[in-house]
Amino acid sequence: MRVTIITVCYNRKNTIEKAIQSVLAQNYNDVEYIIIDGNSTDGTKEIIDTYKDQVSKYISEPDKGMYDAINKGLKLATGDVIGLMHSDDEFYDKDVIARIASRFENEKHIDGIYGDGVYVSNDQKERLIRNRIGGVFSIKRLKKGWLPLHPTVYLKKDIIDKHGLYNLDFKIASDTEFLLRYLYKYEIKMSYIDSYLVKMRMGGMSTSFKRAFEVLQEDYKIYKFHGLAATGTVFLKKTLALKQYIVH
Repeated sequence: MRVTIITVCYNRKNTIEKAIQSVLAQNYNDVEYIIIDGNSTDGTKEIIDTYKDQVSKYISEPDKGMYDAINKGLKLATGDVIGLMHSDDEFYDKDVIARIASRFENEKHIDGIYGDGVYVSNDQKERLIRNRIGGVFSIKRLKKGWLPLHPTVYLKKDIIDKHGLYNLDFKIASDTEFLLRYLYKYEIKMSYIDSYLVKMRMGGMSTSFKRAFEVLQEDYKIYKFHGLAATGTVFLKKTLALKQYIVH
């Protein structure tokens, strides 16, 4: 089984190398690694260039944002299963892809998997800030604001081909729309891996406190777009998120 990993980036010279090394260090052999860069100007491209021989496909060109870049990667992907490795993140350990592939091989009926993740501080200490335990999926939980952690979600390619790419009408929370479309509208079959799959650094697009209000507004539009009780669901979603922060 081939697993495609897609990394998209723009001006991420401080974190991109760790993300790349994390993918290359995986002990699973059949990995297609795609990097889509948005024509970075800060030295990111020069770092990626040092790994070009170990990357399956690499594009550096202007794009319309993160989700446009992800869509480019999805169109290039040839793996049986596809997942993301954001440029600020790392795999939790070297066995993650092997665990993912094993789950797909052992549960032939599933369309996708997800697991747990941690958020750490964006410094050398990497203090634990937030703990994301996925738990078993249900539509009832989804209606109460729960969603799987996006970077832990891996889907079969034929399911993505069937249900479509990221919606570019949503600029900063299209991952929420993507997950709701797949899990709520199309009710794909998901399997939960009860282990940590990813380590995420605070301060990326999805974790920046500066963008929190904008994300809130877009989440509201997305839940309403999918016919859910938008105000209540968004409130519950944010309440769940607050409970995940670690008090030191």
